[in-house]
Amino acid sequence: MTIHAWHYGTREPVEVRCEDGMIVDVRASSAVPSENLWLAPALFDAQVNGFGGVDFQQDDLTADDLLRAVRGIREAGCSRFLLTLITNEWKKLTARLRHLREVRNSSPELRRAIAGWHIEGPFLSSEPGFHGTHNPTFTRDPSAEMLSEFRAITGDDPLLLTVAPERAGAIAAIETATCLGIKISLGHTNASAQVIGQAIRAGARAFTHLANGCPRDLDRHDNIVWRVVETSGLTVSLIPDQIHVSPALFRILHRLLPSESIFYVSDAMSAAGMPPGQYKLGALELEVGPDQVVRQPGKLLFAGSALRPIDGIMRAAEMLGCVWQDVWPRFSDVPARLMGLASGIVVGQPANLCVLEFERGNELRNLRVLNTE
Repeated sequence: MTIHAWHYGTREPVEVRCEDGMIVDVRASSAVPSENLWLAPALFDAQVNGFGGVDFQQDDLTADDLLRAVRGIREAGCSRFLLTLITNEWKKLTARLRHLREVRNSSPELRRAIAGWHIEGPFLSSEPGFHGTHNPTFTRDPSAEMLSEFRAITGDDPLLLTVAPERAGAIAAIETATCLGIKISLGHTNASAQVIGQAIRAGARAFTHLANGCPRDLDRHDNIVWRVVETSGLTVSLIPDQIHVSPALFRILHRLLPSESIFYVSDAMSAAGMPPGQYKLGALELEVGPDQVVRQPGKLLFAGSALRPIDGIMRAAEMLGCVWQDVWPRFSDVPARLMGLASGIVVGQPANLCVLEFERGNELRNLRVLNTE
């Protein structure tokens, strides 16, 4: 297969040849491709709680369930993602993770798509607002034994773990996790600037959905958003749905943080890619309206998102007033590199690619993801 299109990064014509799912040749082209046909790395989403009506926070998911979710997220431009599990009772959480890994390993298509795991909890803050929709009854302090159990279940798969570093024993646990090859992201936390610095020195490298996982009302002089922005050393994820982070704050964070220190996640739950209605996130029954806001009935806090990754690209570009090519790496190369995974249009890399056709500007007409069959 040879693809002749505009390169999303260089904005120049390129020919890319793929064989057996690998990129074998990349070269500049003197011929002009179709006016609005573009080539970019497929998206990589580091936080997916469910998709296409499938809630990953259930105990009896089958390969067919996961395939339905995988194919839905692929249609949205994302060829690989971290399947995300949220806080639960310890034995249920570990049993669910063990079951999902066995199901993932039963299918080549699932193995290609589910690149690893993101465990968001249970080592999170139990403070109101900061625990978000996570059940504070099941939040707890981390231990080396628990981290070793996570690693034993996941083998050598990429594993991202969100931790509130103010919990008892968390700094030592971050050191242990780093030694085990577990990537640590801080989140659902009200840690002081001093504790955040200690966590970074212990090995923490990311922050989970900044400006979310915290109360709606924050101290204007000292709050978790300001502390993270002021501290270097973290790659920060944002949910670019125009809901979780207001457009104004979204723009401000992009001005304050280095471009290579921002990546996007969907934080998608089962309503993503589906019409308005009622959907599950674990034990929670959630409502999703025409505005795509996911809430517990009668409550104001958000509970995951209904965002499709490709829509996140377009909404991010709209909020920043830029072209889609400028934000694409933040939903592909940056999170993949964070997890130690290859990404890009490079010889010798898997052909995880998006072919995009536009009407004009950021108006997408057609999207196709390669290397998935």
